[in-house]
Amino acid sequence: MQSARWTRPPTSLAPQAAEAAWGRAREVFESRCVVCHGCYDAPCQLKLGTYEGIDRGASHTKVYDSARPLAVAPTRLDVDAHDAAGWRTKGFHPVLPEGTLTNPRASLLLKMLALKRAHPLPASADVAASFTLGLDRKETCADADHFDGYAQEHALWGMPYALPGLDAEQEASIVAWVQAGAPPPLPTPIAPRIAASIRAWEAFLDEPSPKARLASRYLYEHLFLASLYFEGLGDTTFFRLVRSRTRSGLVDEIATRRPFDDPHVDQVYYRFVLRTERPLEKTHMPYPLNEARLQRYRALFLDAAYTVDRLPGYDPRVGANPFRAFQAIPVESRYRFLLEEAEFSLMGFIKGPVCRGQVALDVIEDRFWVTFMSPDLPSMNEETAFLASVKQHLDMPAEGGSSAPLAQWLAYGLEHERYVAKKAAFLARTADRNGGISLRTIWDGDGKNANASLTVFRHFDSATVVKGLVGAPPKTAWVVGFPLLERIHYLLVAGFDVFGNVGHQLTTRLYMDFLRMEGEANFLMLLPPARARTLVDLWYRGLAGSAKERVVRDLTSFTEPSSVRYTTRAAENELFPMLEARTWQAHRDRFDADLAPLLLRLSRVQGIAASRLPELSFVSVSGVDFTITRDSAHSNVAHLFGEDARRLEGEDAITVLPGLLGAYPNALFEVARPDLESFVQAIEHLDEEGAYRALRTRFGVLRASNRFWRFTDDLQSRHVQAEPIAAGLLDLSRLEAY
Repeated sequence: MQSARWTRPPTSLAPQAAEAAWGRAREVFESRCVVCHGCYDAPCQLKLGTYEGIDRGASHTKVYDSARPLAVAPTRLDVDAHDAAGWRTKGFHPVLPEGTLTNPRASLLLKMLALKRAHPLPASADVAASFTLGLDRKETCADADHFDGYAQEHALWGMPYALPGLDAEQEASIVAWVQAGAPPPLPTPIAPRIAASIRAWEAFLDEPSPKARLASRYLYEHLFLASLYFEGLGDTTFFRLVRSRTRSGLVDEIATRRPFDDPHVDQVYYRFVLRTERPLEKTHMPYPLNEARLQRYRALFLDAAYTVDRLPGYDPRVGANPFRAFQAIPVESRYRFLLEEAEFSLMGFIKGPVCRGQVALDVIEDRFWVTFMSPDLPSMNEETAFLASVKQHLDMPAEGGSSAPLAQWLAYGLEHERYVAKKAAFLARTADRNGGISLRTIWDGDGKNANASLTVFRHFDSATVVKGLVGAPPKTAWVVGFPLLERIHYLLVAGFDVFGNVGHQLTTRLYMDFLRMEGEANFLMLLPPARARTLVDLWYRGLAGSAKERVVRDLTSFTEPSSVRYTTRAAENELFPMLEARTWQAHRDRFDADLAPLLLRLSRVQGIAASRLPELSFVSVSGVDFTITRDSAHSNVAHLFGEDARRLEGEDAITVLPGLLGAYPNALFEVARPDLESFVQAIEHLDEEGAYRALRTRFGVLRASNRFWRFTDDLQSRHVQAEPIAAGLLDLSRLEAY
C-alpha cells in the first residue's frame, strides 16, 4: 500500500485562517464528540480529541477484547504510527476526505453529521429500543464506501450517537474546516520558562552515572502515564515522559509495549513530549514538577547511600519484577517516592488502560479506605534486604509476555503462598523493634501530606480514587506497604498490556486477588485476632472449601497481637475513627449550609432504595453540583464471574459528595432548589414499583432532552472551574438509555 494514496488535498486558507478554522472545529470536537470518542474505549478506535486522532481515522478492531486468543499489535495514538499513511497500513480507514484533488474520497465524518441532521433524535425517542448502548456491544464501524448501507439500516445512528445533534453553527464549523482541506493545527509553542524547566529535568534524568541511570529508569517506569506539568509555570500545559533515541532536538520515541521492555539501544534518553489533547477525566493523572521536587528526587535517589555496580538488563524476569531490577535502590527511597504522591500511585490502576470493564474491577469492593505503613518504622532498614531475599516469589504475569497461558496462574499462586509465609515471619521478627503493631504503624502523612489516606470508589466498570477517608466507615479497608504498592503498579500499570491475550488479562485479574487480600490482611493486623477472623467470614460469605482456606490463610497468617486498645467487640468501628485522627485529612469542600441537612438525609438511604439508583449520578441543584455514588454490596469479590449472583441489594448504601466524582456518569439530574426535598423524598421511596422511572421523568436530564447539551456544557464548565488542574472532559457514553 503506497502512502501517496493517502495524501490529503492542501488547504487554500492562509495559515492564520486555517488555524482559526481548526480552532472552531476543535471546540466542537471537544464538547460534542470526545464525550464518547476519547480513549481506548472510543467506538471503532476513533479518537476525536486531537487532529492526529481524526487524521488516523477508525478501525474495525476493538482494543478491549476479553476473548482474544493472541496478543495484537498496539495501536497507541502518537506512538505506534505517526501519520495517516502509517495508520492505513495498520487497518485504519479515513473519516476525512483522502485521495487526489480531482477525485477526493468522501468524508465519513460529514456523512455522519448529515445523517443526524436528516434524522434527529426525537425528544420522545425510546433510546433503549433504537440504540445499542452496552459496554461490550457489537460496534458497527462503517467506512465511507459502505455508508449508504449503514444509513439505510440505522437511520437514527448519525453522530453524536444516541444524543441530540449539533446546532447549525457547530456543524458549520466542522464542515468549513473539512471543506477547507482539514488543515492541521500549527505547532504549539512552549513558554520559555517551561522550556527551561524541561531542560533542567532532562539534564537530571540523563545524568550518565550508573546510579543516575538506574534512578531515571525507575522514575520513568512510574511516570510514563502521568500528565506532567510544571507547577506555577503552566498548570494546564501537560507533558508525557518518554524514552528517546535522541538526547536533544527532535524526540525519537522508542515504542515498546511496556515501559520496561528492551529498548534495543545502548543508551536511552528521557524526554518530555507535549500532550496536545485536552485532558480526559477517565485518563488524566496530573503530576506536578518543580525545583523542590527535583531536589527531593536527587536526595532520594542520588544522594542516598548506595552503590550501583551493574545496571539491570531488560530480560522479562528482571524488567517485570521491580524487586529484581531495582533492588540496589533502598526501599525507603522507593517507598517515599510512591507515598508522597500516593493518590497518583494508586490512580494508575484506576485510570490506566487496565481499568475498563467489570472483569477488570470486580476484584475490589465498591468503596474502601486506604492508609499506608509508615516509612519511618525501624524495620524499614531491613526491608531492602528482606525483599531482595524473596524477590523470586514476587514475579508477576508480565514476565510471561502478552500472550501468556492461563496455566501460568498456578505457579504464581504457589510463589505467593511462600511470600505470605516469609512476610509473616519477617513482621513477627521485627514487631518489637517497631514498637509492636499499633497506630504508629500507620503513616501520618508527616503531619501535612493529604496522600496519607485515600478512598477508592468502584462504579461497576470504572473507578475513582480521592484523598481522604470519605463517607461512612466502609465494609473493608486496606493498609498498604511498599511491596504491595509497588506490585499494584507493576501488575496493573507498567506490566499490563491492553492489547494482550485472554491468558494475560485473566492472569492479571487473578493475581490482583493476592494484592487485595494483602491490603486487607495488613488492616486486620490492627484488630484482635478473633475479630479479624469474624470479619474474614463476613467479607468472604459464600466462599467454601480450598478457596476459603486460602483466603483465611492469607488474611490471618500474622498472629502477633495488636497493641491498639479496644472496648467493644466490633473493634473495626473504633479503629476507623482512629485512622481518621491519625492521618492528615484532605476534606472535600463541604455542602452549602442550606443544602447540607437534606443531603445528609439523602446519604442515609440504604437497602433496596439505594440499589435502584445507578452506580454514579451527577446532580445539579440550581447550579450547585454533587455526586451520588452507589456502594453496591457483595457477598464476596473473590470470584471472577457471576457477580450478579453475589449482589446483596439489601445491604446497598449511597455516598453523597460535593462536586463531581468519576468520569462516567450513568444519570444526570437537574433540581430546582425548592424541589430538593421532593427529590430526596423520591429517592427514599425508590423501593416502590415504578419509582425510579418517575424520578428520571421528573428530574432527569435524558439523552433525548432538548436541554441536554446546555446542561452538560454548564456542568463541565463548573467542574473545570472547581478543579482547573485535575478536571478533564467527562465521558457520556455510559449514560442510561432513559
